[in-house]
Amino acid sequence: MHKRFFHIGLILLLVVAPFGLKAQIIKGEAVLGMNLTQVDGDEVYGFHKFGLNVGGGVLIPFDKKGKWDVSMELLYTQKGSYQGPQYNDVDSLGNVLTGEYKLKLNYVEIPVLVMFTDKEKVSFGAGFAYGQLIGVKEWEHGNLVDSTTLNSGTYKKYDFSILADFRVRLWKGLKLNVRYEYSLLKIRTRQFENLYTGDIWTRNQYNNVITFRLIYVFNEKKSREYFLQAE
Repeated sequence: MHKRFFHIGLILLLVVAPFGLKAQIIKGEAVLGMNLTQVDGDEVYGFHKFGLNVGGGVLIPFDKKGKWDVSMELLYTQKGSYQGPQYNDVDSLGNVLTGEYKLKLNYVEIPVLVMFTDKEKVSFGAGFAYGQLIGVKEWEHGNLVDSTTLNSGTYKKYDFSILADFRVRLWKGLKLNVRYEYSLLKIRTRQFENLYTGDIWTRNQYNNVITFRLIYVFNEKKSREYFLQAE
């Protein structure tokens, strides 16, 4: 495991540990969902790339009424970008140009959020996430870019992002979750060239993600009963 990833995980564990010592009921989470992603700055527009968002987490209550929680998750999440063929052309070297583009970025991610639950049905939250890049593949004009690898330095091996989170109860511990995530730091700086005009420009790139998930929360009933008794 990458040393940076280990250090971040250790720091986050130390941050949430004091809350856990005070909490009587720690709630567990099982997560299964899908990302709709794009990469801002890659000259490809739209949330056309689909990816997995799966994992688990804990919710640690830290107020007397049980409405506020610290949420910490460990996720496997797929990000990236996609654009289908846009045209059919040939450059001066005889290479076929279609405008097709695909990027796959696979991360192990640790999000930490503060969540507020209103009337046991709707929850809102915000926080930050650290992602460790564990896999990358890039295609241009339908061809795999061999120079883009995990260790090539093309993409940063980590991603820091900000999160906004909304959840609504569907049935018992099952909740529908919509999350928005955006990179705080660039994941790549790339130079582009217009092959027809010769214009050259540079852009920084950022992950831009909308996530839809189903979350099942364990021990939620026991947690509610505990705080009702405490009142």
